[in-house]
Amino acid sequence: MDTGITVTGTGQATAPADLLRLTLSVGHDAGDVAAAVAQVAEKTDAVHAALSARGVEAKDIETSTVNVYPQYKDSMSVAGYRASHSLTVTTRDLTGFGALLNAAVDAVGNDLGMDGLNFDVAEKQPLMDQARQLAFAQAREKAAQLAELAGQSLGSIAAVTETYGHGPIPMALSVAKGSGAYDSALTITPGEQTIQISLDVRWNWA
Repeated sequence: MDTGITVTGTGQATAPADLLRLTLSVGHDAGDVAAAVAQVAEKTDAVHAALSARGVEAKDIETSTVNVYPQYKDSMSVAGYRASHSLTVTTRDLTGFGALLNAAVDAVGNDLGMDGLNFDVAEKQPLMDQARQLAFAQAREKAAQLAELAGQSLGSIAAVTETYGHGPIPMALSVAKGSGAYDSALTITPGEQTIQISLDVRWNWA
């Protein structure tokens, strides 16, 4: 028979975003697989070089996906092949987004796609510590109140289970470049990021 009480406490901590993660894709169509892959490799190298020239370090540019697939005519016969290479780019320069995007567009033109961006916090541990303390304090307060209502006293803690959540804000932007460039001063709003921790805490009765 259970003799105790289990309660859930939740704590949140917020901080201004200090990282921007940008997902770019490079795609190219060709009549055969080898040509499609070769062109995408060349264009991906060009994007790498353009981003590096804007101050993005090599460690902050990483492959997220690589795809090669056939394209079909109405008759369902193969018309050619499309290769694509997606990159995740991380930068701390939250005000330089427009210039960064322009550099990539200038490197490969209409073969560039942008799948989205999100903001994040580099150092999450202090936020997690704060959220955890708040969650435990709330759980203890709830447990003490319920114990009083039940005519019991809290004893030792029997178990603690933690659930962690982090909410970087995703943003989706459409990239369609005509004859002009993007505004290098394009404004984006980082806002704040939230860390949330929930604790299920079980106390034995004293």
